[in-house]
Amino acid sequence: MLQAWSVSDVRAAEAVAMAALPDGALMQRAARGLAAVARARLRDRAGQRRVVGLVGSGGNGGDTLYALARLARKGPTAGVTAVLVSQRGVHSGGLRAARRHGVRIIDTATTPHVEATTAIADADLLLDGLTGIGGRAGWAPGLAERIEELLGAVRDDCYVLAVDLPSGADPAGEVVASPGVWADETVTFGVPKPVHVLGTEPRCGALTVLDIGLVMTTGPVAERLDHDDVRRLWPVPGPLDDKYRRGVLGVVAGGEGYPGAAVLAVTAAVCAGAGMVRYVGPPTPTGLVRTLVPEAVSGMPGEGQRVQAWLVGPGLDPQDDSAAGREQLAQAREALDSGLPCVVDAGGLALLDGPRAGAGARTLLTPHAGELARLLARLEGAEVTRDEVVADPVGHARRAAAALHATVLLKGHTTYIVPPPASGLPVRAQADAPAWLGTAGSGDVLAGLAGTLLAAGLDPLEAGSLAALVHGVAGEAANPGGPVRAWDVAHALGPAVAALLRR
Repeated sequence: MLQAWSVSDVRAAEAVAMAALPDGALMQRAARGLAAVARARLRDRAGQRRVVGLVGSGGNGGDTLYALARLARKGPTAGVTAVLVSQRGVHSGGLRAARRHGVRIIDTATTPHVEATTAIADADLLLDGLTGIGGRAGWAPGLAERIEELLGAVRDDCYVLAVDLPSGADPAGEVVASPGVWADETVTFGVPKPVHVLGTEPRCGALTVLDIGLVMTTGPVAERLDHDDVRRLWPVPGPLDDKYRRGVLGVVAGGEGYPGAAVLAVTAAVCAGAGMVRYVGPPTPTGLVRTLVPEAVSGMPGEGQRVQAWLVGPGLDPQDDSAAGREQLAQAREALDSGLPCVVDAGGLALLDGPRAGAGARTLLTPHAGELARLLARLEGAEVTRDEVVADPVGHARRAAAALHATVLLKGHTTYIVPPPASGLPVRAQADAPAWLGTAGSGDVLAGLAGTLLAAGLDPLEAGSLAALVHGVAGEAANPGGPVRAWDVAHALGPAVAALLRR
């Protein structure tokens, strides 16, 4: 699992470490490690091995200048240049060290811009030390035009190594679309930060974490499961487990308008290993489920019959005023009011006006961006657009999680799993799926998979993040490198889980 700590917690840990060390020792540790990574990347490259550092103010600029000084002293380089880009000056100690060891200094405040862009265009390796974790999303006012011109000079074959984070990226990882650097690799110090885990992480490239001696006394605020976590978290049955111990999932899904959603959700649950699936719906989807998923049973549970969790909503039409539609909506509301763990998807979201009844009712909502926008607009009584959700996915998911006391799984290329803020649990982000998986029915499969895990006893955060990971892996396995249909993804779930458990 990749875990990340908040900027404030990292700053506090740095302060404790610096108080126990000689002045400047922590920065020297960072610069030494950064220079070592840069040397390793230079050895992999043929040609002149020219190095340029883009240097801003503050600690990140200091790390970069000290690293450039080490590279100029020890190589392997054919020249080292520091391009100073700052409105507030640069780290004085780092600048002295760079000059002492022969680093060429170009100050964009006093030197013709063409000299800086020419140096950058000649670079084989670029160190991005413009902004650090104390920065903000995008560029500071007055710097944007100058920086964008410099970045425009970077060659396509230049290796870009970001220092702590790609400049311009949101350190909190929540603002996804902002101008800035896209790195081939990011070297961060101590521990990962949210920017390295959440939706901004593609611009970080490969992530290298250097141990500089920080001791974290707080918990992480963001996490990402990796494939090796599946074996630790997946509910593998033991020899004494029967279908009831493994979890019975009730599914209220599909309708006369969208009968396929029921088939996909139920198929996914069965293929993911649910002990039993009980389907509740009108005649057409019920007939399809009986034909295509003979393991499933039909109808609301009667006296003495068990359901460990519910899935409500895939293909459900809240506006269906037919007799069968009204009956299914009543059954959906009964499931939501049961107090049992529940995955709420698609049409089921329209049935939520506040937290579910029953203290501690565990709830996992699985909207896409448009559905989350509509849900928030209804709950808050103000317009919310899909574009606003896409620009700040974690913030909007957190609002819904707080309002409904639920965990929100916001679907997308990066899927966010956001628990209620009061829980103190970290946000998770998974990006395991190929882009081909953005297709009709894919969300129904994910909902059935998540419901299976909730019925097996996992909490909503674990169920949602594990489902997102496995769903992505199955999506790739169903047709590696090519288009995929949701039906095939559902049937790929079992083999995908088995392969992950064998790792």
